[in-house]
Amino acid sequence: MNYVYHSFRNAETIFINDHRYRHLWDEITNTLSSITDEDIINAFDKDNHSGKKSISASLNSLIRERLVLLGWNSESPIFSDPIYNSPRGKWRLDFAKEEISIEVSFNHGEAIAWNLIKPVLAGELNHVSKAIQTSAGVIITATEGMKRAGNFDSATGSYEKFLTYLSPFQNVLTIPMMIVGIEPPNTFEVDRRRKAIVRI
Repeated sequence: MNYVYHSFRNAETIFINDHRYRHLWDEITNTLSSITDEDIINAFDKDNHSGKKSISASLNSLIRERLVLLGWNSESPIFSDPIYNSPRGKWRLDFAKEEISIEVSFNHGEAIAWNLIKPVLAGELNHVSKAIQTSAGVIITATEGMKRAGNFDSATGSYEKFLTYLSPFQNVLTIPMMIVGIEPPNTFEVDRRRKAIVRI
C-alpha cells in the first residue's frame, strides 16, 4: 500500500535517527508497503460473505496479521489495574512493542481525539498502574481518497481530519507521533451499490 505521513513533535527525526525507534518504524512501514492490492482484494472477497461494504475490516486484519508475526502485541492493555483492564476494553492499544504504540483508526470520526490520547496515556506516567510503557505513537488511518475508493462510511475519521486535531491538542499530545494516511489502491475500488471490487 502507498501511504503519506505527518510527523508530530519531531517523530520522523526521532524514528529515523534513534536506534530505539528505527527498527520499529521500519517494521511498520515495511508492513504497510508489503500489503498489495491483490492481498486486499483476496481478504475482502474472503470476508465479503458477511456483507462488509468497505475494505476497512480487510485492511485491519492484514495489518494485524503482519504486525503480530513481527512480535507486536495486539490489544495491548495500557493499565494493569483490573478496573481498566477488561478484555477488548477501551483502555487498550491496537498494538504495542517496546517504545511505540499503534492505533489503527478506521472507525467513526468522533473517536479521533480518543485515538490520539491513547498513545499519550501509554507514554506518560500517571496515577494508575501501567501494564505497558511506550514513549511514541503511530496512528494509521485512511486518507479521504482511500475512504472513497474503499467505500468507507462517510462518518469514518480520515488522515486529513486527524491533522486538524493536532494544533488544538498541541499541549495535550505530549509524545512524538506519526500520523499515517493510507492512500487508495492503484488497481481497484469498491462499488458502493454492489459492495464489490471493480478493477480500474
